[in-house]
Amino acid sequence: MEKQFLIDDLKLGESWRLFKIMGEFVEGVEGLHDLGPAISIFGSSRTRPDDPQYKKAREIASRFVKEGFAVITGGGGGIMEAANKGAAEAGGTSVGLNIHLPLEQKPNPFANIQIEFKYFFIRKVMFIKYASAYVAMPGGFGTLDELFEVITLVQTQRIRPFPIILVGTDHWGGLLDWIRGQLLARQLISPKDLDIVQVLDEPEEVFAAVSSVLTP
Repeated sequence: MEKQFLIDDLKLGESWRLFKIMGEFVEGVEGLHDLGPAISIFGSSRTRPDDPQYKKAREIASRFVKEGFAVITGGGGGIMEAANKGAAEAGGTSVGLNIHLPLEQKPNPFANIQIEFKYFFIRKVMFIKYASAYVAMPGGFGTLDELFEVITLVQTQRIRPFPIILVGTDHWGGLLDWIRGQLLARQLISPKDLDIVQVLDEPEEVFAAVSSVLTP
């Protein structure tokens, strides 16, 4: 009998978790459904303000905002802070989708729309659903996770193709060499899959690549 009570409690806990998940989806959709065209910008939370990549992310965000795009980031520090700051300083919509972590990620003060999430997968849905393009700055595992998920969704035609820009030849070049040398050479991906992403270095190049196929 005691074992059955434990099983019932576990089932109840799982059911309540579903409601929490639905609640986060609702909050995200209600918060962003009027956003308009937006660019999701990713990168390391550890990037310092004196790093050239911080300045570059700020410039990229500012450039897009001046042309009518909103900017979406993960809402934390580093590259996320830089992009939110560039968007806010340019007078545009600056969105921060923060995540609760064991080592708490603090929301940066430059997002004028802030939504907090417990579940990574819901947060990633919002990044993709409301983005007209993805811009990936140098980052760690989180950036790679977000990047490869959106590449997979485009590759498998689960979402419409849109610009996916990797900023920094020095940072991303080795990864792309490995993809060509291992995945492509062993026919684990198709040659056309490499066309899903572009590698660029300068803010104006990034803006030109996106604006050539998108208008806000």
